[in-house]
Amino acid sequence: MKLCNVGHDFHYEIEKLIRLYLPFEKIENTDDENKEERKAICVMERKENGAFLKSSLFLNGKSSYHNEYFEESDKNFKRDCEIILAKNLYYCFADITNYCPEWGILTGIRPARLFSKEVAELGLKNAKKHFADNFKVSDNKISLCEKTYISEEKIVSLSYPESFSLYISIPFCPSRCSYCSFVSHSVDKAFDMIPEYVDYLCLEMEKTALIAKRLNLRLETVYMGGGTPTTLSSEQLKKVFSKLHECFDMSNIKEFTVEAGRPDTITKEKLQVIKAAAATRISINPQTLNNDVLQLIGRKHTAKQAEDSYFLAREIGFNNINMDLIAGLPGDTFESFVGTVEGVIALSPESVTVHSLSMKRASFLTKNGEFPEIDMGKQASKMVDYARMRFEDCRIMPYYMYRQSKTVGNLENVGYAKRGYEGLYNVYIMDETHTILACGASAVTKLKEPNGEYIERIFNFKYPYEYINRFDEQLERKKAILDFYEKYTID
Repeated sequence: MKLCNVGHDFHYEIEKLIRLYLPFEKIENTDDENKEERKAICVMERKENGAFLKSSLFLNGKSSYHNEYFEESDKNFKRDCEIILAKNLYYCFADITNYCPEWGILTGIRPARLFSKEVAELGLKNAKKHFADNFKVSDNKISLCEKTYISEEKIVSLSYPESFSLYISIPFCPSRCSYCSFVSHSVDKAFDMIPEYVDYLCLEMEKTALIAKRLNLRLETVYMGGGTPTTLSSEQLKKVFSKLHECFDMSNIKEFTVEAGRPDTITKEKLQVIKAAAATRISINPQTLNNDVLQLIGRKHTAKQAEDSYFLAREIGFNNINMDLIAGLPGDTFESFVGTVEGVIALSPESVTVHSLSMKRASFLTKNGEFPEIDMGKQASKMVDYARMRFEDCRIMPYYMYRQSKTVGNLENVGYAKRGYEGLYNVYIMDETHTILACGASAVTKLKEPNGEYIERIFNFKYPYEYINRFDEQLERKKAILDFYEKYTID
């Protein structure tokens, strides 16, 4: 796709809009204004009191044009012009493809957070109108934003300026799922590396705890994720948990989550170790209860194994279990997804996270004008709408939400929970409520200004072998935490 911008230097919103419809297509910027196949032209003509904004699209033998005159009224004039050009281009794509994504032109990863800011500035009624009129968001998604933001606000209010959360990364899985985009290694390729990795992880936790103690930071939540933490043996899990309790002050902990994740890694002994470590919340993630789909995506377990793992966790005494599902998986149908949702409701977990499939493969867009990706998006949209309806019927309500790029249907990931069982860490990380100190390969420490909005990040090495081989270098990076809090002190 060629993009020609005339009379302005806007790129960000316009290119993001193009990727909503053509997620894998390279965008080539050009100065050539000639009309030709597979080209978008966005023109801004500055007038005395405003600007004439015109977007044109030529695609698959069709063309569309949308124009708007925008009068200058405030300091956000240029930003507003950029959004209007993107909105006009959205109308062009909608004309040609006959498809309007429910999130309209909104592409940010934290829609509920944006909605919260709009409510604070404009009030609830006008914020909803702004989302509908300017971002073209559907009433359905505005309603989801409203419910989610209300839940998030309550959780955010529990945090203090000195609060922080701890993330522990276990980047290993029994096998790699076909849809996975996380940095993780299958055990068959990395088994020999795991004991050494655990040793270094424990050392990093020890050093991180000393920094937290020196700064008088208050640990609120712990989240062990991956990968699949239960890929570790029960003894290795014990070692990590022992180091956690030895080094960190756990007296103020509101939540301690361990992703048990893959049912084929869960054993009674491991669950007992997690329970003995005082974990308050675990996640058992079937993704689907359709065995054919599980096999197709590379999950080496069955739906029955997922259910058996769930019942085993209940037997051991876990009273806060989350289950993850994915809408839009290859081979899944709407009817099959309904069966998965109903099967999970029958189990009655305290929370369920519904993810929308993030597409990795090359675009399906064909030269004859068909848009199979749009059909996939429409089906996934039906799936997430059904899940929301049924969970809300059962008083399992949305409490946090985030979005990813190149997601089928430009859809969202939503956490649903029974009242009192909302995942606090999930909200804190997505809202950027407070500092997250992170340990392990691919983990990212996110430092939050205690009484402001500024964020600074410290990246650990991505891969376990890098993490091990360059560990001293990594510890050196951690000193930036002290520098940050010297600059941004806690009142």
